[in-house]
Amino acid sequence: MAPTSPVVARWDLGRRLKEKRDLLGLDGPEVRRLTGISPSYLSDVEGGKKSIPAARLDTLVGAYEFSRDEAEELHRLRVQAGERGWWSKYTALFTPEILRMFGYEHGAEAVLSFNNSVIIGLLQTRDYAQAMIESGSPNTRLAECGRRVEARMIRQRRLTGDDPVRLTAVLSEAALRQRIGGPDVLLAQLRHLADLIDAHPDTLDVLIVPFGAGGHPAIGGSFHLFTFPTSALPSLAWQETVTSTEIIEDAVKVREYGLAHAGAVKAALSKSESLDLINEVATELN
Repeated sequence: MAPTSPVVARWDLGRRLKEKRDLLGLDGPEVRRLTGISPSYLSDVEGGKKSIPAARLDTLVGAYEFSRDEAEELHRLRVQAGERGWWSKYTALFTPEILRMFGYEHGAEAVLSFNNSVIIGLLQTRDYAQAMIESGSPNTRLAECGRRVEARMIRQRRLTGDDPVRLTAVLSEAALRQRIGGPDVLLAQLRHLADLIDAHPDTLDVLIVPFGAGGHPAIGGSFHLFTFPTSALPSLAWQETVTSTEIIEDAVKVREYGLAHAGAVKAALSKSESLDLINEVATELN
């Protein structure tokens, strides 16, 4: 079971409230008439963007006629949603959207990832991460850069905890050869990647799409897909570009990302062949 995440708990609570409201055929104005809760506030709660106090949750429980067991489960989720995740210390550094992504990633059971040009954050060494952050934001102060690297290292604990996340990362061969931080930093990064693969054979798959492969649906992109321990929660996608970040909940779009990832897996080398290529590129740098 993945660790408890306040972001996932808040999202789960909101979805359950919305599903019950939809089942009853109530719109926002009707809920306001019954409970005094405004449609805009209700929308934020249902979308997992706002917490709800116990008294207001009780008001909705009564209006929606939840059973006692259902009400207890909703309050359990409300308590979990009120806890502070590790990312709460970094609110001054990251946008609310990125902080939500940290929360979803922390509570995910599995992550499917594709990157066309760099090693993904969950697999980076400290030096590689620092070089990435410095090159991406050249005006970032040294202290801020250090805290961003620190947050990235904390994220990686999900790979090695008591119940590690199941990560399938597909990378282009370009990610192995782009000399982020220079040849020494890249060499250490590739060795670290190979060590991670050896240490976590049951929960980590790193697959490389070689330069000789043909096109595939994910080429040119970079994204993550999160799946969760309960089937009641759908998968989510995360996309980050130079100018924007986005959590994608639309089921059709998420399915397209899933198909793109499957296409990248199909184009990639096998696990053993991918590890051989990682070691080959490392040898070239040595």
